[in-house]
Amino acid sequence: MSNNVLLNNVDHRDLRVDPRRGAAFGDDVMYAPTFPDEFRNVQAHYPIVFHRDASGGFHALALFGLQEGANLFLEANGEGERWDATYIPLSIQRQPFLIGMAGEERLVHVDLDHPRVRAGTGEVLFQDPGIATEFLERARSILLALHDGIVATPPFIEALLRHELLESFVLDIQLDDGSLNRLAGFHTIDEARLQALDGAALERLARDGHLLPIYMVLASLSRFRDLIERTNRRRAAGR
Repeated sequence: MSNNVLLNNVDHRDLRVDPRRGAAFGDDVMYAPTFPDEFRNVQAHYPIVFHRDASGGFHALALFGLQEGANLFLEANGEGERWDATYIPLSIQRQPFLIGMAGEERLVHVDLDHPRVRAGTGEVLFQDPGIATEFLERARSILLALHDGIVATPPFIEALLRHELLESFVLDIQLDDGSLNRLAGFHTIDEARLQALDGAALERLARDGHLLPIYMVLASLSRFRDLIERTNRRRAAGR
């Protein structure tokens, strides 16, 4: 359960947030939401896929593993863990903070029950006399970028659906230990359909800023090889 409250410099003057990475802080997840303006950074490390929710809507995800609850980018690092990539999606970076809306105003909230907060150690959020620290200012910037990116995503999804560019896929994998594994339940870009679009459709996609993110998604699919290799290494190490 979460306990989201509006952050303020009176009630939360002594609040600390642990910035370390690890399963204990909620990082051991298979995927996280992403958005078109983030695709360039995400595709360098993670496959980008699409998932249809219960209402039928699609969401873009950065994939960290091949099964639920497995983040292949978390690695042991001395007494703790580290995230083995130079870029971490903003939806992960923002934790334990959230954006709340009061009319048109965007306000920072914090989950008081998040393990990064319950740890009671880490970065302070306010300095005397109640001024936000550099750590909190960076968190606020992450939240605003994430909020703007997610709000701007529906037109991109609508364009994909309009041109019937989303297709479901199944990835069957045989690991080095001989075990067979299947990844299903996700969608990707239908490359054949994309190549068949006429010039006017491609021009409109480019003009609306959708064509580059589409190619970033296609480029990201090569990162599945990395997920398979990381899975093989974990299996070989007995993890």
